[in-house]
Amino acid sequence: MKFKLLALSLALTAVVPGLGLAQSVDTVAKAKASGVVTMGVRDSSGALSYTLGDGKYAGFHVEICHRILANLEKSVGRKLEVKYLPVTSQNRIPLVQNGTVDIECGSTTNNATRQKDVSFLPTTFVEEVRIAVKANSGITSINQLNGKNVATTTGTTSVQTLRKNERASGIDFKEVFGKDHSDSFLLLESGRAEAFVMDGAILAGNIATAKVPADFKIVGEVLSVEPIAIMVRKDDAAFKKIGDDTVKDMLKSGEVAKLWDKWFLQPIPPKNTRVGYTASESTKAAWNAPNDKPMEDYAKK
Repeated sequence: MKFKLLALSLALTAVVPGLGLAQSVDTVAKAKASGVVTMGVRDSSGALSYTLGDGKYAGFHVEICHRILANLEKSVGRKLEVKYLPVTSQNRIPLVQNGTVDIECGSTTNNATRQKDVSFLPTTFVEEVRIAVKANSGITSINQLNGKNVATTTGTTSVQTLRKNERASGIDFKEVFGKDHSDSFLLLESGRAEAFVMDGAILAGNIATAKVPADFKIVGEVLSVEPIAIMVRKDDAAFKKIGDDTVKDMLKSGEVAKLWDKWFLQPIPPKNTRVGYTASESTKAAWNAPNDKPMEDYAKK
């Protein structure tokens, strides 16, 4: 397959749901007719999806998506040009809905609200939302965030999760927002925030690529358990089946576990740093029983 970076224009950053193509695009037919498919990628979603520079992207979900698109090629019987489109937490769902992005390969939580607008492939990663702080901050728990600036990324669920956590009752903190995960981490790194609340793997990935990784640590209670999955358009049955079947086959063969080892436990480009993030028991359970259940099904009763 031929890969090409698709620049993110100003028009795309302002896109909203419901712009004509939403929900009605048959990706298989579209790919067969045009010979082009667009992959939504993230600049700094830890080892799930990140930029290598020069229009190149890599990561656990990016590699799984390439396997899916290879099977799409077989299905349509022609070579496909794969275009990368960097997306953000804020615009990823609208860009999938309106047909700009065909498959989103980042770090999106599968929840009931989002399932009204998009579809998810089987869960490949069950995340634990945690807190990153500077190692010398003295912060070890949620209840020490009172009066602090807490960073998170616009369009994510993490601070909502923190506010709903029973351990955060009575804690008054100020939210500061980064436009993407690297920007949010910069708020912590520069001292404009005392904590960064986000998926643990994203925190670990950003810490691993920091100037001095030892200056940061992940602390505190697990705030929530969230299934993370690759996202496709809603009611796009033929393409979802290709995606579902590909992921299930990779889970059954052990390929997903091998990719986890490659991206989370071994040195990865561009700096050959090691994220050092072991798959949780919840992740392994999702691998053993593939499903696209939303995070509400994971909530403790």
